[in-house]
Amino acid sequence: MAADEAAPKKTKAALERVAKTDSSPQFLKIAKWMRQRLPGDADLGDALSTHGDEPSLVLARRLSELGAERPSATRELGLGALQVWQALSEAQGRGRGDREVTILFTDLVEFSAWALEVGDDAALDLLRRVSTCEDAAVNEYNGRIVKRLGDGMMAAFNDPESAVRAAQEARDQVATVAVDGYRAELRAGIHTGRPRKIGGDYLGVDVNVAARVAGGAKPGEILVSSAACEKLDESEFSLKRKRRFKAKGAPKELEVFSVETIG
Repeated sequence: MAADEAAPKKTKAALERVAKTDSSPQFLKIAKWMRQRLPGDADLGDALSTHGDEPSLVLARRLSELGAERPSATRELGLGALQVWQALSEAQGRGRGDREVTILFTDLVEFSAWALEVGDDAALDLLRRVSTCEDAAVNEYNGRIVKRLGDGMMAAFNDPESAVRAAQEARDQVATVAVDGYRAELRAGIHTGRPRKIGGDYLGVDVNVAARVAGGAKPGEILVSSAACEKLDESEFSLKRKRRFKAKGAPKELEVFSVETIG
């Protein structure tokens, strides 16, 4: 009986030692260092990079959720393995669609802080007015709003020029909207690629890149990736390269340009 009682205690002690090692700051630092040197998105694990129903993305979300409760080396290594698998899949053309699409992301500058102060009614009023402006601009240039994202939206276009002109029109119209001391200001990001179309949505690395580009835009600025920029007529658009562009999770080789129409 004594031996039988001792076995569970030894097992429990061993598991506790493993758990302690797994959450050790030193081991966690090493695991994160390793992820930074693996191919693919070293920031895989946030809500943006794991959006979708693919098994690998679902697993990445589960690992990320576990890490929110207790950061661990095992979580980092697991996400690292998924990061490499995703990079290899993308290199082989898997996970991408068969048609080129230009993705536009927008959001409002400093909306969240203002909304917390004024409450839901005023915030909803403003979002409805902004949505009206964005809907009109996207429709005018033959785009389609894919989904609303709080104070932003994602839209798809057949070509970058239409996306840029829609973004400019939306920005200019949104600038006329003011509620309770807040004057709406839009920023936008555009990228062209071959995202996967799932139902009415688009998923994949090209969607993530478009979102990262938008996240790097200044108030009132429209940024386009080099992939989208290559398809713009330089006689109609003024393009200025952003030399200090940094966005979490964006490919290191990504180049972006601030764009405006000429004339």
